[in-house]
Amino acid sequence: MRYGCLAAGDVKCGECGKIIRHPERYFVTDEEEITEPTQKKLKRYCVECAILKGYAHYRSEKGKSILTFLP
Repeated sequence: MRYGCLAAGDVKCGECGKIIRHPERYFVTDEEEITEPTQKKLKRYCVECAILKGYAHYRSEKGKSILTFLP
């Protein structure tokens, strides 16, 4: 599952270790390998890491550049 989120508090990026502060956007996915079937392992990415991993991109809409986490 893929989620685009707004930080309500301090969140740490799982890739680069950057602290994502309120109200920055970040990306969450559970596509990592699951260690136990009853628990999902969530991975959090800052916007920069999400773009590098291909989870986020900018698109042009009505002449403006918009960040989206949708495929």
